[in-house]
Amino acid sequence: QVQLVESGGGLVQAGGSLRLSCVASVTSRRTYAMGWFRQAPGKEREFVAAINWSGETYHADSVKGRFTISRDNAKSTVYLQMNSLRPEDTAVYYCAADRTPNLHTRSDEYDYWGQGTQVTVSS
Repeated sequence: QVQLVESGGGLVQAGGSLRLSCVASVTSRRTYAMGWFRQAPGKEREFVAAINWSGETYHADSVKGRFTISRDNAKSTVYLQMNSLRPEDTAVYYCAADRTPNLHTRSDEYDYWGQGTQVTVSS
């Protein structure tokens, strides 16, 4: 079983930065791939970035060059550094864990989810 708790969301002006954190409480030694998704009002949940245990990453084209996913395995924490934020980045951001080591981009490929943290970017 995995419990995920996100933090770091908030209100920021366009062009600003935020760093989201996701702490995973893991009861097994299984290595999980981790992902970040986001969901804006009235829209479907959207893939943002993923990282596996060895540090390989994949970012959606919409955030490539602006957002960076990373992880600290010793702290069981995954980060999403978000720079050059735009109003269209406004959404609830969710952390997710995948019981496989693969870099998946579909939400139905992830097994555990956090409660989400709101990110609002003002113009």
